[in-house]
Amino acid sequence: MKVGVISLGCAKNLVDTEVLLGKLRAGGAKLVNDPKKADVIIINTCGFIEPAKLEAIETILEFAQRKKVIVMGCLVQRYKEELQREIPEVEAYFGTESWDQIVDFLGLRKWEDSKRVITTPKSYAYLKISEGCNRLCSFCAIPLIRGRHRSKPMEEILKEARQLAQEGIKELCIVSQDTTYYGRDLYGANRLEKLLEELEKIEGIKWIRLLYLYPTEIEDSLLECIAKSEKVVPYFDIPLQHISTPVLKSMRRGYDEAFVRKLIEKVRKRLPEAVLRTTFIVGYPTETTDDYKKLSSFVSEGHFHWVGVFTYYREEGTHAYSLGDPIDEEEKERRKEEILEVQKEITQRKNQEFVGKELELLVDGFDEEFGYVPVGRIYAQAPEVDGITYVEAQRDLKAGDVIRVGITQVGEYDLGAIYQPPV
Repeated sequence: MKVGVISLGCAKNLVDTEVLLGKLRAGGAKLVNDPKKADVIIINTCGFIEPAKLEAIETILEFAQRKKVIVMGCLVQRYKEELQREIPEVEAYFGTESWDQIVDFLGLRKWEDSKRVITTPKSYAYLKISEGCNRLCSFCAIPLIRGRHRSKPMEEILKEARQLAQEGIKELCIVSQDTTYYGRDLYGANRLEKLLEELEKIEGIKWIRLLYLYPTEIEDSLLECIAKSEKVVPYFDIPLQHISTPVLKSMRRGYDEAFVRKLIEKVRKRLPEAVLRTTFIVGYPTETTDDYKKLSSFVSEGHFHWVGVFTYYREEGTHAYSLGDPIDEEEKERRKEEILEVQKEITQRKNQEFVGKELELLVDGFDEEFGYVPVGRIYAQAPEVDGITYVEAQRDLKAGDVIRVGITQVGEYDLGAIYQPPV
């Protein structure tokens, strides 16, 4: 059986897709990249916000008329009955973590110990350490879709990480809905630092990158752990969502403006070289003009190397749904673009600080548009969401190489560098 799999949404969803690919291959299916050659197409959907839902539905409709299609993931978990009613052409619908049911449905062999099929470049892989979320953020549907927080046992994570290292992976990007909550349900206390200590011992892994850190859980002990580590890069992905205290209170985030400022100061004091990434939501129902101006002013202060901005989407079942959606879409987009424009200059300025420095770089692959120029990332660049670094080199490089480069130039978001061979 030839099976094609399409993965939509976030890195956490991609891990689910890679697990499914491993189970399909172990079960006897032939995996194909070209949908035209597939007997069956499986679409792993995202159902987080409106654009993601629309993308998923458009993808389903594109293939359901002419192929045998199975749909799985977040959108199905949330809207299975509606999907079955509106798109009956789909062969079957499955929710999240439904890999074994899909294997059974296709009549394939089931193997308990199948290995993930890594679809990212050979240099890095995502390592998911938990599922679900216990937070009560007013705007977020994730707990409705993925359920309560469930940590993956540490021994299972370490086994998976060792397998990735054996396959040549150099960077582990730690992902979950709430990375800093790891271990509380299994061990009665936070075990993220212990997990990092064990991951650091794995031979072959060069970088460990933490993503999705909840602001109130970034303790001094975690900062100390990162500062002492030789592998955990000083990169902090902290989704703040806003800075106005009234908006944060309505969002049920559990902190205020003063807390955010103290947190940034604490991180900078312990790790001066730290790179900070965050995300904000504009157009939240209670966001006044003054709230937005405060946010824009805060961004302009230049605390962050990278900033993502989302417009607010009203999601059924969330606490904020009852607040309505009073800010029109045009105004939301205006606010979003304004903040992104402010941040663009800040990112360029912060990137300029790297010029003249010699840094470690992880090669991800090649940019064919520029004649197979090697491209990679320094510690300040997370895969897929940040800029990249183009490398001028006099020798052949390959994905997964960790090299020293001298940073020479800055683009809109990307960097240019020259390979510095060891003396």
